[in-house]
Amino acid sequence: MKLAFILDRLDSIKTYKDSSFAMMREAVTRSHELFVMQQGDIIWRGDKTIGFACSLELISQDDATRWYAVDKPEEVPLEEFDVVLMRKDPPFDMEYVYSTYMLELAENRGAHIVNSPRAIRDHNEKLAIAKFSEYTPPTLVTRQEHLIRDFLAEHRDIVLKPLDGMGGASVFRLHSADHNLGVIIETLTHYGTRTVMAQRYIPEIAHGDKRILLIAGEPVPYTLARVPRPGESRGNLNVGGTGIAQPLTPRDREIAEALGPALAAEGLMLVGLDVIGDYLTEINVTSPTCMREIMDQTGFNAAAMMIDALEKKFKTNLQSDIGS
Repeated sequence: MKLAFILDRLDSIKTYKDSSFAMMREAVTRSHELFVMQQGDIIWRGDKTIGFACSLELISQDDATRWYAVDKPEEVPLEEFDVVLMRKDPPFDMEYVYSTYMLELAENRGAHIVNSPRAIRDHNEKLAIAKFSEYTPPTLVTRQEHLIRDFLAEHRDIVLKPLDGMGGASVFRLHSADHNLGVIIETLTHYGTRTVMAQRYIPEIAHGDKRILLIAGEPVPYTLARVPRPGESRGNLNVGGTGIAQPLTPRDREIAEALGPALAAEGLMLVGLDVIGDYLTEINVTSPTCMREIMDQTGFNAAAMMIDALEKKFKTNLQSDIGS
């Protein structure tokens, strides 16, 4: 198969922990062809969505600075690839939205895009949990300060975060006696002009913010629990959290098996659920990660599970197209 990855700059990728690299490496072992492009390389012209795509060769698994070689970019209509994987990292800004529009136009011409561009747009990574509220902690979405204050008065210990944040950025833990309450609410809501999410604080964060990977609706059997460093209430790895792989708990599996088929039916082949304690807190659909950490600590190859899913879904389609 010809697999095209839409990524950030190749020289910015940390191969020792990058899930896209893990998938590319697995694909190469199966003799699939790799191509790569950046978000700005996607254009629409005439009646086609075109990518300025470079053929990609993996030349090293160990040298993080010289792990790849690329040819000169060529214009390729996206439907000419067997699969296009949208793996551009957030922020999910208007440029990201414009990319999903163009990718959706490519889908209309027969391109296979993973994850589905419409599904990415429709699933804000914070707000998507509202579709599965039976698994979430008490949650409020609003931009009204008095409602946030009422929510805090009820629960006494909450987390406040923007709906477009990533990597734990601008996530605040608030106590009922916090002297900075007013300025934090004003800052996050931009004086009542930006909607935010408030959730009851979950003390089990001390044991980790668990990332559960769903691939084609099925859970990877291990989760990566991202444990906060001392004095921190965020487990995100980029703010100093420590990732510890562990088997899914019965509750983890219950949540994963409840959400997996529904999300896969929407066109979300690769999803990262965030679970703290017994509660679902986020649904990550843009570029879920943690494959490398799970592989390194448990030996389970989630990247192989992903390539298996792509082969099962799209190789069958390819063979059917050839037969017809």
